[in-house]
Amino acid sequence: MAPDPWFSTYDSTCQIAQEIAEKIQQRNQYERNGENTTKLTVTIRALLQKLKEKIALLKDLLLRAVATHQITQLEGDRRQNLLDDLVTRERLLLASFKNEGAEPDLIRSSLMTGGAKRGAPNPWLLEEPEETRGLGFDEIRQQQQKIIQEQDAGLDALSSIISRQKQMGQEIGNELDEQNEIIDDLANLVENTDEKLRTETRRVNLVDRKSTSCGICLLFEYMQFHGMKC
Repeated sequence: MAPDPWFSTYDSTCQIAQEIAEKIQQRNQYERNGENTTKLTVTIRALLQKLKEKIALLKDLLLRAVATHQITQLEGDRRQNLLDDLVTRERLLLASFKNEGAEPDLIRSSLMTGGAKRGAPNPWLLEEPEETRGLGFDEIRQQQQKIIQEQDAGLDALSSIISRQKQMGQEIGNELDEQNEIIDDLANLVENTDEKLRTETRRVNLVDRKSTSCGICLLFEYMQFHGMKC
């Protein structure tokens, strides 16, 4: 079975992060000894840029794997947690590189033995217990809480939109029902009016025929009375 490209990329990204930590430790040592750190600084900047690109690639690979159902949702969540750890470590490395505050415990603990030897397992590839993560874990937890809050806010907004659309649909349906009732009433009114008009027309015709008939009869009687011939 071919190796998973996501994990191979993740492995190489962790190695870059480890190398950056070692270079930062070496640069700090140079600074304490009053040595020139220009070359190391340039190297660290290049490695930080490479780390950033690798993390972006991991995000893209994870999105594709989830979107195409190559992995389960549970596996996607697990990889997202690993990716969040990397993002946090990138921020710690950048802060340490810029000498912002004390050197992070995560970097210092990984270099307590003078840096990882070539061929030795990468300590950042191992799962760290929560109680040993210190500042890194707190930042990860805060980041996850922020993501959850943003997702909750998005779901609330979506729910509100759906509720409004449902209410609008109900109002439109009620209005259509009322209009249909009005149309039915108008149809009944027109039908009744038409029937009444036909009835009145028949009555008028009947009265007219009777009037004509009576007129002829009276004329005939008048002529007979006066001895007139028709």
